[in-house]
Amino acid sequence: MRVLPEIVGHDEFAALVIRTDYNDEAAWQAVATGLTQPWGENGEFMARVHLVDDPAWADATPYEVLSAVRRDENLSVVFVADRVTMQSADCALLACDVWADEEALDPMYYQELIDSPQPRGFRTAPAAVHDVHANLSIANMDFEEFAEEASADPEGVLRPFWATAASP
Repeated sequence: MRVLPEIVGHDEFAALVIRTDYNDEAAWQAVATGLTQPWGENGEFMARVHLVDDPAWADATPYEVLSAVRRDENLSVVFVADRVTMQSADCALLACDVWADEEALDPMYYQELIDSPQPRGFRTAPAAVHDVHANLSIANMDFEEFAEEASADPEGVLRPFWATAASP
């Protein structure tokens, strides 16, 4: 397994997003823009996100990403902007549970990796990243609750709670 660079300057209150796909710059810009928008019911919260946009992470598997970020004992979730993210109409990032080793990713998205050890994860829209990060950081919700919400969506993508509460 390759050694990935250490992430420096990460604020524990900022969601950590690591780009691993470098095939579509416009798609990445759309993801980054979505992540930096104010969030909450009326956009009352400032987005705090640490974007890792370093080609050294190109094509890193979720397992490699987790191995690298586990150095940070305060981190509970990492968001990966991978090939699926860049090709998704929702720009759906992969949310990976930093401390769960036993369970597999949704095979719908990772058929090619089925034989290797995989982290537990689900897809999330950029606007929901902050809900996930904030609630996991303060242990208000657990990873399974978010994963269940994502699996209930027809596309398997977690949407922001404030957006779904406002819709009919």
